[in-house]
Parts: sequence; C-alpha cells; structure tokens
Amino acid sequence: MQNDSLKSYLTLHFIVFIWGFTAVLGALLTIESSAIVWYRMLMASCFLGLYILYKKKSFKVGLNFFMKLVFVGLLIALHWILFFKAIQVSNVSITLSIFSLGAFLASLMEPLFYGRKIIAYEVFFGLITILGLGLIMQVEVHYLEGMMYAFISILIGVLFTIFNGKLIQKHDATVITFYEFLSGVFFISIYYISQQRFTADFFVLSTNDWMVLLALSSVCTAYAFTAGVKVMEKLSPYTVMLTTNLEPVYGIVLAYLILGDKEKMSFGFYIGALLILVMVIMNGVYKNKRKWSKKAVRE
Repeated sequence: MQNDSLKSYLTLHFIVFIWGFTAVLGALLTIESSAIVWYRMLMASCFLGLYILYKKKSFKVGLNFFMKLVFVGLLIALHWILFFKAIQVSNVSITLSIFSLGAFLASLMEPLFYGRKIIAYEVFFGLITILGLGLIMQVEVHYLEGMMYAFISILIGVLFTIFNGKLIQKHDATVITFYEFLSGVFFISIYYISQQRFTADFFVLSTNDWMVLLALSSVCTAYAFTAGVKVMEKLSPYTVMLTTNLEPVYGIVLAYLILGDKEKMSFGFYIGALLILVMVIMNGVYKNKRKWSKKAVRE
C-alpha cells in the first residue's frame, strides 16, 4: 500500500510537469480560448475512446452517474476556457502563479464535501503558498483582468478535482474522463450553434495550430488528465491540489526557455518557487508521518 501511494505521488509529479507545458502551448496558439478548449476536448475524447476500445473496457455507466459526469465536464470546460483566456489577456507567468491558490482553496472546500473538519496544517501550508505566490509575482494593475480570469478558473478547478475524487471510487478513470470531455464539447457546441459561430473559417487552422493542438490534446490532456484522475484513488484532492502548485514553477521556467524575455522572472520568483516546493515536500512528509504514527498506535 505504501509503495502504491509513493508510485501515485511520483506519477502525479510527472503529470504536473507535463501540465507545465499546457500554458506554453496555449500561448503558442492563435485561436480564441473557447475554440482551443473545444478542439482540445474533442481530440482528447477521440484518443480516449480509441484507448477504451483497444483495452476492451466498458463504456456503460448508470444514468445518475452519467449526469454527474456531464456536470463535471461543464466545470472542466469553463475552467480551461478561463485558463486560456487569462493567458491571452495577461501572460503565462501571471496565470500560473494565481493557480498556486489552489491548495489553499482546496483546504477550505474539501472538508465541506468529505464531511471532515478543516485541518489546521493544511490551511497553514495553503497560507504559506499564498506568500510564495506574492513573492513570485510583483503584480501590476494592467494584469488585473488576467488575474481575475485565472482566479475563477482555479476555483472551478478545485471543485471538479473534489468531485472527481468521489467519482473515481466507482468507475475507471479513462471512462470518467471520456464522458467528461465529451460533455464539455457538447456544452461549447451548443453555445457556438446558438451564436452561429460554426463557420467554415472556424475549421481552418494553420499547420502550427494543428500540431500544437495535437500535442495539447494527446499528451497534455488525454494522458495527463486521465492519469491525474487515476492517482486520486490513492491521494486526497488536497494533496493533488498542493502538488499541482508545482505547475507554475515548471510552467514559468518552460515559458521563459521557450517564449523568451516575455516571461522573464524576477528574484522573487525563485524565493516564492522555493516556498511552494518546500510546502509540497512538507505536505507529503507530514501526511506520511501521521499515517504511520496512527498505524503504530493501532498496532
């Protein structure tokens, strides 16, 4: 059991590293945020559907469970639309740094869904993460719009992470993700149809956009999102959200290397990134210590 948890934790870190590429890829795309999400979820659904067929898994889920997946799919679509919108009106660094608030929000929201008390050390780690956020970015007023989009996005992200933490108890992660992505495509399509936005030009993309969308939908979405849901069989939503705080660290470094001076980092970034990294490590060590202490007492 301990080895399974360690494997899940290491897998989660690898997934978060992959997610670090997501914002960079989004910055390289020339289409609007809702179109990015529509293509991303549609293409990822196709990859997942083929994988389910290849593995001969069942697509069958109950109606009540399916409706829950539809709702979560809507949340995921909104989360990603706001995420890419934040990048477009600000930049990768601003957007990803706001995502560091995820752990603090999860520490307050998770107890409401799991019926437990708020744990003091989770709130403490979340507050230190906010301090790290403040040190990472010296925010300017003209980035306020991007910050607001990013904040609403991560708030929604915490919600669907908590919901998926419950849903994974009953069905395969790949099947769950498949239906959630299709639901997201459905809701965006309804909006586009109502606005008459499905024109011929909508389906004409540059070669660069198609290549970026392929990487975004396959590795960064179909694989990473499904694996992220899968690890929640062994890890709590709070631990997932706190570890996800490394996404800004990975993403901002990658953005600087790929996008250049536009994503130049200040000295405060390194201090803030170190604080976030320390919080992630402390969370894992402290939770593991508490678990083994409780086991020793029972024995």
